[in-house]
Amino acid sequence: MEAAEKATCRSVDNFNPLITTIFQVSCILVISHMFHILLKPLGQPGPFAQLLAGVVVGPTLLSRIRRVEDFFIQASSAEYYMFFSFLCRMLFMFSIGLETDIPYLKRNIRVVSIVAGGGIILSSICAAPLLWLLIKVFTVTKSRFPFYLLIFTVLANSASPVVIRMIAESKFDNADLGRLAIYSSLISEMSCVAFVATLTACSSTIRLVGAIIATLVTVLLIFLNNYLPFVFNKRNRHNRFLTNSELFLIIFILLAISLLVESAGYTAITCCFLAGLMFPREGKTCRTLLHKLTYAVNTFVLPVYFGYTGFQFNISKIFNKLTLILTVLIILLSAGTKIVATLAACYYLKIPRNESLILSFLLNMKGNYDLIIINSPPVPKMLWENDIHDLFLSVVVLKTLILAPVVAIWLNRGEFCGHYPTTLEILNPESELRMMACAYIPRHVSGYLSLISALSGCPNATLNPYVAHLVELRKKKKSKLMYHQLEDGDQYSDEEEYGGNDVVQITNALDSFISETKIPVHEAKIVSSFLTINQDVCNGAVDLRVSIIFLPFHKHQRVDGKMENSMEGIRTINQKVIRHAPCSVGIFLDRGQTGFQQPHGSLSVQNIATFFFGGPDDREALACSKRILMHSQVSLTVFRFIQANSSIQNSWISDASHKDEEVVMAISSIGTENEMDNVFVDSFYNRYVAQGKASLIEKYVSDGAETLVALREILDNMYSLVIVGKGGRENSSLTIGMSDWEECPELGLVGDLLASSEMNFSGSLLVIQQHRHSEEDEAFITP
Repeated sequence: MEAAEKATCRSVDNFNPLITTIFQVSCILVISHMFHILLKPLGQPGPFAQLLAGVVVGPTLLSRIRRVEDFFIQASSAEYYMFFSFLCRMLFMFSIGLETDIPYLKRNIRVVSIVAGGGIILSSICAAPLLWLLIKVFTVTKSRFPFYLLIFTVLANSASPVVIRMIAESKFDNADLGRLAIYSSLISEMSCVAFVATLTACSSTIRLVGAIIATLVTVLLIFLNNYLPFVFNKRNRHNRFLTNSELFLIIFILLAISLLVESAGYTAITCCFLAGLMFPREGKTCRTLLHKLTYAVNTFVLPVYFGYTGFQFNISKIFNKLTLILTVLIILLSAGTKIVATLAACYYLKIPRNESLILSFLLNMKGNYDLIIINSPPVPKMLWENDIHDLFLSVVVLKTLILAPVVAIWLNRGEFCGHYPTTLEILNPESELRMMACAYIPRHVSGYLSLISALSGCPNATLNPYVAHLVELRKKKKSKLMYHQLEDGDQYSDEEEYGGNDVVQITNALDSFISETKIPVHEAKIVSSFLTINQDVCNGAVDLRVSIIFLPFHKHQRVDGKMENSMEGIRTINQKVIRHAPCSVGIFLDRGQTGFQQPHGSLSVQNIATFFFGGPDDREALACSKRILMHSQVSLTVFRFIQANSSIQNSWISDASHKDEEVVMAISSIGTENEMDNVFVDSFYNRYVAQGKASLIEKYVSDGAETLVALREILDNMYSLVIVGKGGRENSSLTIGMSDWEECPELGLVGDLLASSEMNFSGSLLVIQQHRHSEEDEAFITP
């Protein structure tokens, strides 16, 4: 380390090293934020700006000035710098573990392991000839095995914090390729740590004892992290977050045990990552940690950590001809090894070539565990020679500085993000469904949780639900209290004041649901003016890559059965979201106790009806019904409305074994849409009805009056939920005359009729509109 090398030349500190360390951290933060502001419009990621800020502050530029060097590099400053790096490293690795998507990792562990393992295996092979070359160049006579581990780590390791931040800042973290890159880098880094630790432990009895101690304290940390949340959640039953003292206790235990692992001679990044990975996701403890750590890590911890990495780099060290040649050689060998291995793994997995290429460049990012090995060799009381240290440090810093801008430009072009399904019709019922449910008040949440419970019934499919609390932004009320006068737990950001008691009630409802059903539900909050909140909803849907947005109906049912307006402005917001949504939209009318109830844990079967009049919206409604019918406590009946004099025939109607089967759908015109409807119905029948998973009923009607009569007959059967498309078939004779009493056009003709009090329908209603792609929507959504 440059700081350590300079520090050895001094026996006395000219300045207080703690003050110089704090000042250095402040300089890195200020300069990195300035670079980030300047480079972000050019598409450059935060890690690049932060690494560049460290290079500017370090011996490469500012610290070449004698007075700056004397101030920053003290006799004992290296110890302070190392301790600050340790703190940063422990916090962000714990945060990464907390944010890990465990269900995704379980589903894709084979793919992730193949991508990461390819680079590790090839790097271990290529490290051997490079070891032979560097032994000759630097005349290494001792500690050749640790030297091999150093070379292997620099070649094989992928810095997961760098990859995660680059992908997150590109809004790429919810894409399949982005998640594959994140977890491949994590597997790669954790594998390198395990490989080096295992070989080191086997080298001597003392190291083996140290490994056992490190393992035991890690297990102890995981146990404590599973016990403390249970206690804290119980203590804070009526609060949204933990108190500051409880949060401090968790962080203190984490850092204390991490120090024990480090003192045993092993890095604690695996310990902290596993502690976060195994941390209980339910309740207020995890929510508080994510809320507090995410902001702190992204705003302060990672910029300081990346900046300190750049601070250690001294460009004058590579001006030597031999060092320059070796630096270029190792960079090319490391990049080539990763690219070849990743492309080969992706070819085996049949991943598209363009995605494979960007993935291989992402996995070439350096700057975490490799730096630990460079600064702290895996042998006690050992330091690398200055030439070796400077060589590998230059490789790590320069490789990231060179590749990060290239990868960022690639990602910002958007062609590697892939197209995600914006409709349910094209989505395989057994594939992952990402949805966002918007709630204004706690009453909206109970109905959404019933929907989430029903949609998660398929054992082979994955549901990724987000519940967004929409809060109106009002003028802030000024408080006369000083900071120290606030009650414990009230020192959170001003944004937490918005929502009042509704926030706590919604949070408690979600916590109870997650604890009861074990279905992970992500909670979000959107605070904005009601004039623009619809745009924030659409932007959030794009960032989360959801396939459907659920909105609450602007009316609710009173005790006497009449409908009453809940909040002024909800209807206008719903209309704007429907008009500009980047995906399908469903408006949900929850009728409370008489409506749709949560299937999980219920002994009674929920009867659901789907009305199909034909067209894209009704096909979308039927596609949503496919997801729901897979739940064991749901019974689905689909009603298909057909023109009485229509010549539509289906191959399955004449089947004697299904004469009594009836189908729910509405088709009224002939042409392409008619053919698509028939194909969709036939596919639904063959896959679900023929296997006894659903019922289908045909209703032949001539006009709107007959349709109304048929609807009244159907609703007499006490269905707890009715699903219908918004649009149906345009200019359909099946709905002639039904528009005369239309009150809510956003529900469509049939949906508006079912939502009215005159229909005497006590069940819940879900009206779905399929997404139609338009250039106007793209212009509406903020990039």
